[in-house]
Amino acid sequence: MPLREECLWEKLTPQRPENSALAGEITVDVCVIGAGFTGLSAAVHLLEQGKRVAVLEAHRAGQGGSGRNVGLVNAGLWIPPDDIEAGFGEAVGSQLNRMLGAAPALVFSLVDKYNIDCQLRREGTLHMAHNARGEADLRSREEQWKRRGAPVELLTGQACTDATGTTKIAAALLDRRAGTLNPMAYTSGLAKAAKDLGGQLFDHSVVTRLERQGQRWSVQTAQGSVLAEQVVIASNAYTEGDWTELRRNFFPGYYYQVASVPLTDDAARRILPGGQGSWDTRQVLSSIRRDKEGRLLLGSLGNGNRKPTWFLKAWADRVQQHYFPYLKSVEWECTWTGCIAFTPDHLMRLFEPAPGLVAVTGYNGRGVTTGTVVGKAFADYLCHGDPKALPIPFAPMQPLAGVGLRSCLYEAGFSLYHAGQCLRIVI
Repeated sequence: MPLREECLWEKLTPQRPENSALAGEITVDVCVIGAGFTGLSAAVHLLEQGKRVAVLEAHRAGQGGSGRNVGLVNAGLWIPPDDIEAGFGEAVGSQLNRMLGAAPALVFSLVDKYNIDCQLRREGTLHMAHNARGEADLRSREEQWKRRGAPVELLTGQACTDATGTTKIAAALLDRRAGTLNPMAYTSGLAKAAKDLGGQLFDHSVVTRLERQGQRWSVQTAQGSVLAEQVVIASNAYTEGDWTELRRNFFPGYYYQVASVPLTDDAARRILPGGQGSWDTRQVLSSIRRDKEGRLLLGSLGNGNRKPTWFLKAWADRVQQHYFPYLKSVEWECTWTGCIAFTPDHLMRLFEPAPGLVAVTGYNGRGVTTGTVVGKAFADYLCHGDPKALPIPFAPMQPLAGVGLRSCLYEAGFSLYHAGQCLRIVI
């Protein structure tokens, strides 16, 4: 079977909602631009508080990074909690750690409340140390999160081998707050919830202009417009056009994944038998997880769309043989790539460039939980005007220099590393 370019999560989500394009002019309280985790979370929480909401999506719900995610429902950020508080100050940093530490619980509550069938697993995630330095990092993270009351545990020895299914990992940090899901199904479920609550969702409605008209904002598309008192820009890495400065405040990066055919033999059942998803401590991060049908999913930073399928298969074979040599030859089924909004310090940015207009970017690869939290925070802020609802304060928009160069350098570094893996120079 040849490796084909197809997002597995789309294949496993046959009931994706479809909506017509915006035509004519409508008036609502809030217009949300972008039907991903952030935009749909904002829409649902705004609708729950009685707001009239319209959501404009350039393609279809989940078409961007949300539906192409790894599907790890992680707590916190990549950056350790002590570093967060050192950088933001104790008051803001502790608020951010608290809100994102509880983020998986918010995702779980939405899944339960709206009966979203997204193959949710609540057994946690595993952060795997690929060397001694990585293990030291995980020991520090364990201590920091335990100090904050989080249910985390560093697994070593046989416990680590049993949990991961490999002897190549000496330690793994189990975070019991976390879990995994099908990100496209989660996004589709949020879209359905928004519609059921009375929200108006429009697909294939690319925003072409955003301007102030008296006391309202006019959000214009090719065939219509939305008049709204408030606007949420939730397009993140998939922001298109020149109607906003948002896309100049991050540089795009990519993450590709390769999925096998379903593996159901006894050997395959040794891989992550507890149902956790995992990622490692490598500088060029990679991820390993299973789906509900037993597929093995491998992922790493980089643009798979720019790599030939033979290269992706060779890379996947190398990673599989390193970690799980007891598997028979694995047949790889499909591959896909998503875009990530990166910031130089790996921290997100919240913006309020004008009254009634809020935006976010820079999840740096933690979209499922961070997007859900920020969407709710924006909804609460727009409804009540209290900045304490936000995980961090608003920042001024400061376009980054050399966005294209940064992306090219990152991609070149990732490609060299993956080539080194294929050639067995690194692993």
